[in-house]
Amino acid sequence: MKSTPSHHQPLAERLRPKTLAEVIGQQQLLGEGMALRMAFESGQPHSCILWGPPGTGKTTIARLMADAFDAHFITIAAVLGGVKDIREAVEKAQLAQEQGRRTIVFVDEVHRFNKSQQDAFLPHVESGLFTFIGATTENPSFEVNSALLSRAAVYVLQPLSHADLMQIIERAQAAGALPRIEALAAERLVAYADGDARRLLNTLETLAVAANQQELPEVTDAWLLKVLGERMRRYDKGGEQFYDTISALHKSVRGSDPDAALYWLVRMLDGGVDPRYLGRRLIRMASEDIGLADPRALRLALDATEVYERLGSPEGELALAECVVYLAVAAKSNAVYKAFKEVKAFVKDDGTRPVPMRLRNAPTRLMKDLDYGKGYRYAHDEEGGFAAGETYLPDGMKSPGFYRPVERGMEIRIAEKLRQLRQLNRESVRPDKPAVA
Repeated sequence: MKSTPSHHQPLAERLRPKTLAEVIGQQQLLGEGMALRMAFESGQPHSCILWGPPGTGKTTIARLMADAFDAHFITIAAVLGGVKDIREAVEKAQLAQEQGRRTIVFVDEVHRFNKSQQDAFLPHVESGLFTFIGATTENPSFEVNSALLSRAAVYVLQPLSHADLMQIIERAQAAGALPRIEALAAERLVAYADGDARRLLNTLETLAVAANQQELPEVTDAWLLKVLGERMRRYDKGGEQFYDTISALHKSVRGSDPDAALYWLVRMLDGGVDPRYLGRRLIRMASEDIGLADPRALRLALDATEVYERLGSPEGELALAECVVYLAVAAKSNAVYKAFKEVKAFVKDDGTRPVPMRLRNAPTRLMKDLDYGKGYRYAHDEEGGFAAGETYLPDGMKSPGFYRPVERGMEIRIAEKLRQLRQLNRESVRPDKPAVA
């Protein structure tokens, strides 16, 4: 292995592709006939948003685009930059324009800029002063202003595949940056990188330094574990991946797949999500997707959350796992969830109907004299504890049938009970009103 030079350049920079052909991965964009490849070959740069996880090549692609069009390349890091940096970029672009040269302004982590900062680019993009390229790990639909988004093509970059990451290891070894790597160790490194090329390259660089110091001829899996420590998964607790993963967990429970539900639960726990948040989501699932098909599910979700509060991690996580399996295999019904949404929409659009007099409370003599509560039938005094023929909606309002139980789980019995009660209503005639339809 070659010794590290005193003027050290990071491995990620040394191996950064110099041409489009050297780019590893993203063939869905850069392969022959693909959208971004055709943009490179068009001879005309255009503004775009590069959306993808860390370490997928967003900065590299932006730099290669500048090279392809012989454009002046200006980088702004949104996490540190501000209006001053934008103003300086405009001045440099104007100078380049006077010299007959194009400019590409690359904004890393563009989602970190607020609305006014993003708006500052618009007039210059529209005038053609420079081509705007934004890089983001967040969904641009939510994080990039619609005006700027409408003027830029969006290219979605994917995490690098197993084969892509293996190719990066081979390229690093070919460049003399690494000793030999045992096959099992290489597999562990790829898993550790989790689709992130930068993470892989930075890890390789750390290993190369350690191996060089110890004069190791080969990186073995056993040595790697000592140096690397417990393998940690990359997990963005507040970004797109977070919401995608909780969505996958919820849909796995709804789809009655306990294995998938457990997998996504553990992925989130492994990634560092607060287990108390997961407990809240399980309570929501029990209400939304299981409901009265299995009323025990909600109680179990509450109990699992309480168990975690008492035990903490890692012991309390088992209760969450038990709950998520139960929710996945439980009978499903969203009948209450749908009924609740329908009633909310109905009440929002409907007028304020008065409470029927018979249903009003009458705690005072005056209210009784005004017929508050008059004609109310106390259900417990009726046969079977049911006041057949009585109505509890506002007068003149037909029963809308908001709640429609499904023929699954406990709701089978609920549906049967409702059919019996409605039949009793149809057969009953109150003295002061016609039969209920």
